[in-house]
Amino acid sequence: MSAAANSLSVQLLGPLRVWRGDKELAVGPPKQRALLALLSTHRGTVVGPAQIIDGLWGPMAPNTALNGVHTYIAGLRRVLDPTRRGRDSGGVLLSAAGGYELRLPLESVDATQFVQQFAEARRLTTEGRSDAAFDTLGKALGLWRGEALAGVPGPFAAMERSRLREMRFSAAEDWIAGMIAAGRSEEAIVVTSEAIAQEPLREKLRCLLMLALYRCGRQAHALQAYGEARSHLRDELGIEPGSELQELHARILAGRVDDGVLRQLAPPSGPVLVQAPSPAESEGVVVTRTGLSPRQLPSRAHMFIGRDTELEQVGTLLGLAHSVRGRATPIFAIDGPPGVGKSALALELAHESSACFPDGQLYADLGGTGDRPHPPFRVLGRLLESLGVSRTALPVDLDSRAMLYRSLLHEKRMLILLDDAVDMEQIRPLIPQGSACVIVTSRRPQRGLVARYGAHRIGLKPLAPGPATELLGKLLGDAGERSKGAAVQRLVELCGYLPLGIRITAAALLEDPYASPERLAALYEDPVARLDLLAVAGDDGMSVRASLTGSYRSLPSETAHLFRLLSMVGLEMIGVPESSQLLGVHRSEVAAQLELLADLGLLERIGAGSYRFDDLTRTFATECAEEEWASGRHSVLRRSAHAVPEEGELRTG
Repeated sequence: MSAAANSLSVQLLGPLRVWRGDKELAVGPPKQRALLALLSTHRGTVVGPAQIIDGLWGPMAPNTALNGVHTYIAGLRRVLDPTRRGRDSGGVLLSAAGGYELRLPLESVDATQFVQQFAEARRLTTEGRSDAAFDTLGKALGLWRGEALAGVPGPFAAMERSRLREMRFSAAEDWIAGMIAAGRSEEAIVVTSEAIAQEPLREKLRCLLMLALYRCGRQAHALQAYGEARSHLRDELGIEPGSELQELHARILAGRVDDGVLRQLAPPSGPVLVQAPSPAESEGVVVTRTGLSPRQLPSRAHMFIGRDTELEQVGTLLGLAHSVRGRATPIFAIDGPPGVGKSALALELAHESSACFPDGQLYADLGGTGDRPHPPFRVLGRLLESLGVSRTALPVDLDSRAMLYRSLLHEKRMLILLDDAVDMEQIRPLIPQGSACVIVTSRRPQRGLVARYGAHRIGLKPLAPGPATELLGKLLGDAGERSKGAAVQRLVELCGYLPLGIRITAAALLEDPYASPERLAALYEDPVARLDLLAVAGDDGMSVRASLTGSYRSLPSETAHLFRLLSMVGLEMIGVPESSQLLGVHRSEVAAQLELLADLGLLERIGAGSYRFDDLTRTFATECAEEEWASGRHSVLRRSAHAVPEEGELRTG
């Protein structure tokens, strides 16, 4: 190895820095820095151009990527080998058959030193040399200066950051356990608290903090630490603590914490991954279960009828996408008013096309119409766990989770169904690159998906009268004559031809042996009664009122106010001028509010700038207006009852 190589050192465990002796070198632009990080991690190994392109750009590499590699290699040689001439075989960065090799000694790269020392500490532990293992871990952790590869761009850097971070906290856990075993619990509390602030989802760190607190005689604080851990896990992931945390909590409550608990938290005896994988294989860095093929689709709807055109359209587009090698599978964005059957269509599409995606199907309910839509950070955590990433290895920021998610799905033939989305801010981190197919459902048209990703929008409307009547008839099945006739046609009309209302109606008829379409249709003629009846007890997902409420609650206050006002004025056709007069605001502002109501299915568009209510939505809007009025009147009366007269004011009663 050359003298130049022996005098170089590369620091990756923090911002990337390169030194020749005591002098820091200017590495160059971001992509050149990313290339040096990749080559340093694979020191002594030939790295091919394809591997470099994958590591620096990923699947969206430009056509000029190979020229870029040559440029960055030349730039690195000027930095690392300033005295090298022409094709001289000596030096640090060499050209070899099939690629490039960075020749540096092991001790010249801090990340390589850290990995080796971590592996050595694990070996010493298995040999029973705990003191030596503890000292080695201390040296390894002392190499860190911040987040690994901070500021270095590209897929490889993102994956290497995740790998090294996981190993860093595993080493920290082993070191903390060693501190507690040595009777240094007070120090362990400080170190563990700092680590938890950076990795709040690592349950082993929580166990170690509880144990250290207990060893210091702080049983109440140990129990409080468990409560904080449980609250955080439930808020972030919607899960309860694992068995280790729960068992330690029970032991602390019972006062039965012994050395056996610490042995359970001791470092595992298995080997540590020392050699960094290539970018194409980097999923294995954090994936603990390989070969996963998740099958997460919920069951499809019973008796799916009336969307033949949409099914045929999607089938054609999928066939076209798969016939063109390297072409990304399309994204389908399904939108429509409440109860129109968006999720049912999405599930039908997903099940029908599942054979096209042998690597599996992922499903995520984004909770868009609930009180608290699910943030993409949490959704990505669940999807990554479904792809085999252990909970403790989940990245702690949104961008890193999104990069890991895209990397794991690269070149995977997988289908992802994102149900009940809110907006692009929620959806964007969940869109992978490559050959995965994505189906998104939302009440609002996701125009950003169309503009940004070329998504195919499917705007659903209520069923046509024929298919709607056929759906109710087939749902009734053996109910014989009850599934035929004018009463059934009237029922589907009163349901607004919405699949949700039709399914609820069928359930009501099948549940009551004395019910008849004629009697139920007569009850439905009253819109208020109809809204009450179109619900299944105990199932909020099968309620027209609950479905409308989800859209109403998402409205800004001024738009909700307009929605209530419009229900009270009795206009058959709603336009911008009339609405502007009602609110006393500029027409452009009212136009935007009417468009939002139409986007959410609370008004129906019937022309340019023209809208109308259907019977059920008008009834619901009237209820909202009456409830708001009653609430406001109650507040006024309550304030009046508690008002204190000014001094000298006549008191009555």
